[in-house]
Amino acid sequence: MKKLLLLFLLTPILIWSQSNFEKAEKLFHAKKYEESQSLFEGVLKVRPLDIKTLEYLGEIAAYEKAWLKGAEYYKKLKEIKPNEADYFYKYGGCLAMRANEVNKLKALGLVDDMREAFEKAISLNQKHIPARWALIELYLQLPGIVGGSESKAISYSNELAKISPVDGFLSKGRIDEYFKRYALAEKNYLKANEIGKSKVTFQKLYNLYLNKLKEPKKAQELKRKFEA
Repeated sequence: MKKLLLLFLLTPILIWSQSNFEKAEKLFHAKKYEESQSLFEGVLKVRPLDIKTLEYLGEIAAYEKAWLKGAEYYKKLKEIKPNEADYFYKYGGCLAMRANEVNKLKALGLVDDMREAFEKAISLNQKHIPARWALIELYLQLPGIVGGSESKAISYSNELAKISPVDGFLSKGRIDEYFKRYALAEKNYLKANEIGKSKVTFQKLYNLYLNKLKEPKKAQELKRKFEA
């Protein structure tokens, strides 16, 4: 009898929660993020472990650049579903974006959690491309004294090459560009563009010509071919 009474009392709350979730979802897809956030937060109070609600709130937090709040949502998601690689990647990504906003000392305090999250994403999904890109950037940006390493960045670039040749050449170009080896970067970006022929591969090569090699004629010729 008590169970029946409890079900009777809870049913209206659950129906209200589902109705608000659907409203929030529509608002989210209409890019009315502030309104949808308020409704999703209400749903979360009733269903604190609802995966889709947490996912939407994580995306809204990222859109609003509320990186610590986003990290909290993805931390909860990776605890609920510890075998989902993307939750670890997005958790690490929120921490990485937060690290860009704070001073160097505070940023260094986030490094271990970022690295562990990206490595976990790769261990769960051996073909996880974005997590490898994140680790390449991490090892490039970190000073050597606290773990920065060109060789580790190259190692992840080599892994990318096995999964996606385009990403392999792009990442090699990125490493060369970071260390101002612009001639080598050009070769790698050219190979990436030959294979990918995409806006991304074009933009990397175009920016290199325009901003680093200071060759506007090459940049304009590349642009003309891409637009054609």
